[in-house]
Amino acid sequence: MKTIQDCLKERILVIDGAMGTMIQRHKLSEADYRGERFKDWPTDVKGNNDLLNITRPDIIIGIHKQYLEAGADIIETNTFSSTVIAMADYDMQSLAYELNVAAARCARKAIEEYYAAHPEAAPGEKWVAGAIGPLNKTLSLSPDVNNPGFRAVTFDEVVDAYYEQVKGLVDGGADTLLVETIFDTLNAKGAIFAIKKYYREHPDKKQLPVMISGTITDASGRTLSGQTLEAFYTSVMHAKPLSIGLNCALGAKEMRPHIEELSQIAGCYVSAYPNAGLPNAMGEYDEHPEDTGHYLEEWASEGFVNIVGGCCGTTPDHIRHIAEHVKTIQPRVLPVLEKTFA
Repeated sequence: MKTIQDCLKERILVIDGAMGTMIQRHKLSEADYRGERFKDWPTDVKGNNDLLNITRPDIIIGIHKQYLEAGADIIETNTFSSTVIAMADYDMQSLAYELNVAAARCARKAIEEYYAAHPEAAPGEKWVAGAIGPLNKTLSLSPDVNNPGFRAVTFDEVVDAYYEQVKGLVDGGADTLLVETIFDTLNAKGAIFAIKKYYREHPDKKQLPVMISGTITDASGRTLSGQTLEAFYTSVMHAKPLSIGLNCALGAKEMRPHIEELSQIAGCYVSAYPNAGLPNAMGEYDEHPEDTGHYLEEWASEGFVNIVGGCCGTTPDHIRHIAEHVKTIQPRVLPVLEKTFA
């Protein structure tokens, strides 16, 4: 059975699209989010999409399956906010580990059901990426304009939060760990440290490949915390990731120059999953699936990418077009790096 590394040498892999966009289509009520177990929870929970891993796993599994049917090779767990830090918004810190386990199991079940419906599909060539989000607190920036030295969270707290998330994703059956939507590299360093710490303390566990995906927030070509793309790459390359890439904030048209730059400096595989264009005045995304597909086909033809997919506003239709457009294009070849000697 081929590994993800084997397949990356042979073809461009496709990662799924937006989870939140698809959940919104269900028009869920507060009661839907609560389910029976949380019907008396003291705070509002509507909008806590990660909670659906427990209360409405049928919806999450169904969304995963739509992306698999559209041609996704990698599906991301519904765990963007499944940390004690982010779950504090709902007073659900105690659920963080359980949410990650449940999410990974939802994704695994979706893959099992996909293979049951498609016995002709190559076995073992669909993977669960354990999604590790950026947190709603940042280590590099102060939330208080009058006190630039203030931080709402400490590095140790970030590490502890990510450690618990990693443990849940591993226990739930993830195939890779995806540190994504990074706008603050110091937060990402906390996630990387937590991953390394977890494996140091669990030597019996098979080490999963780590994927890293940053976010360039505007035309400046920098992350929100001010790093250039090259500085960001240099800051995280010690993690020896399977892939490094960009997602969110920009549409494919705006992301192109940054992906081109990254493809020239990265010593590992390169991933890209842009938004469906830029949001309109109503905060919605209008880019048609065929347009997204054409943009990513161009990147693939230029030899920029190894993994492609979609972020905010993208749907199974977007992923279907992307998969169709890149399926016959050779993946970016890894560069031969010069050895350096101390």
